[in-house]
Amino acid sequence: MSKKSGNNGERHISLNKIAFWLLVAAAVIYLVGIILSAVGLGNITGYLQAVATAAMICVVAILAWRFVAHKQTVWIVLYFVVLLVVIAGIIIPLVL
Repeated sequence: MSKKSGNNGERHISLNKIAFWLLVAAAVIYLVGIILSAVGLGNITGYLQAVATAAMICVVAILAWRFVAHKQTVWIVLYFVVLLVVIAGIIIPLVL
């Protein structure tokens, strides 16, 4: 296999690295949440899991934007609507 050259290939590689380490960090956060929940500190667990989920959604949102950026306007509108629903789905349970 040949390596991609130029800035475009380097960005994809760096985003892949970020995605991997974010997955590792999320696993650690979820593990800490399980341990805190087991010792009776369950109220902190929800916040930790929300932070992990929000960070993973940021990476997915970047990848999704790369998919829709050069498509028709309806795709871009759909992207923003879905992104707002996901953000609301993270924030509203924390507030209530």
